[in-house]
Amino acid sequence: MARKPLMAGNWKMNKLPSEAADFFPEFLELSKWQKEQVDVVFAVPATHLDRLLDIGEESGISFAPQNVHWESAGAFTGEISIPMIQDLGLNYALVGHSERRQYFAETDETVANKVGTLLSAKMTPIICVGETQVERESDKTVEVITRQIKSFASKLTGGDFVVAYEPVWAIGTGLTASQEQAQDVHALIRRLLKEEIGEQADTVRILYGGSAKPANISGLLAQDDIDGALVGGASLKPADFAAMVQAAMK
Repeated sequence: MARKPLMAGNWKMNKLPSEAADFFPEFLELSKWQKEQVDVVFAVPATHLDRLLDIGEESGISFAPQNVHWESAGAFTGEISIPMIQDLGLNYALVGHSERRQYFAETDETVANKVGTLLSAKMTPIICVGETQVERESDKTVEVITRQIKSFASKLTGGDFVVAYEPVWAIGTGLTASQEQAQDVHALIRRLLKEEIGEQADTVRILYGGSAKPANISGLLAQDDIDGALVGGASLKPADFAAMVQAAMK
């Protein structure tokens, strides 16, 4: 089944709000992006979202928060609710990123809560899963990915969602996931989803999120179950991300 590619940039904690808008004219000029061919989403710091709404409306680029809380309001200092994001007119939200799990004690349970609430709100979660270097070297990749997928499977009661595979062991370690390694895990994810939601799994876009860059994106996108990328560092450079979007349009 042909799935429309999705290229997502994750800016993490980078760029000032005053710098953010300057990125997009160069990116759009270089990429020659055709929105009918590829969806483009940027997960940016929350301070940037309101400033980028006009760019989104004019260009068709989607913007997303890098995290949300599952409660709609309350005494949760420092958190952002889904109604707040909806009030800005946004549709996507990143959840379960490996850095949130590693540094902020996010668990499979909290990620599942966010997935369920986002889908109930008719929003599209980009759900991150992936194994660490220790887990990979201990041959626990299948075990970890299976646990993570099953932890939120009961929340998948309808609506659009995206899964992003982050081989944490290949991010900033000097190690690289081969195209074949990436495809193997993407195929596993689709099989697990099919066990839970049936044929809908064939329509789910699964992104690769392990140090994707211009040099390796074409080979990754050629794999049967890789439908785009969740891009970190390369998404901060207009020319690099433009090249990756161009590769997805071919």
